[in-house]
Amino acid sequence: MDLSHLQVLFGRAKALTGHKEFVVLGSLSVLGIVQRSSAIPARMLMSIDVDCYTRADPRRIFELKEKLGQGSKFEEEHGYYLDPVSPQLPTLPDQWEYRLIPVPLEEGLVVYFLDPNDAAVSKYARCDVRDREWIRAGLEAGLLSAPIIESRFRQTPFLDDAERERARKALEEDRKAAAR
Repeated sequence: MDLSHLQVLFGRAKALTGHKEFVVLGSLSVLGIVQRSSAIPARMLMSIDVDCYTRADPRRIFELKEKLGQGSKFEEEHGYYLDPVSPQLPTLPDQWEYRLIPVPLEEGLVVYFLDPNDAAVSKYARCDVRDREWIRAGLEAGLLSAPIIESRFRQTPFLDDAERERARKALEEDRKAAAR
């Protein structure tokens, strides 16, 4: 996955909704800091679902599910799809919106990418195996920062203390693994 794929997807989304600004959360947020996908570990770009919402009207993105989402003709033709999400869905540190990274594309489109360290916090809250692989690849490549992630844990409203502790332990494991 790279920015050219997002150009196609969001170009189609713009034609359907009139919106020009989109926010990308999740794994593909790494494209906001390194736009040359060859500089990003393959494990960080394997996602075929683009977790996103329309910036000005986040609920509007759900209108696109049928035409651009999973199982759509778009996915059949392109091999990836739009996964509409709410900005309230992921567990994120306070002030994450102020760290969004704008990347202009063609046709007046602007994609705002979640800071990858904020994405890592959300992934630690879930602690899914694939999320941990993404994080480890980012730590090993120097695209993610364990100290920044750790500091953002203190700014994150985790579901409960158990989730926070599980995330903290996972970060410690990944920090050690990346140092090897």
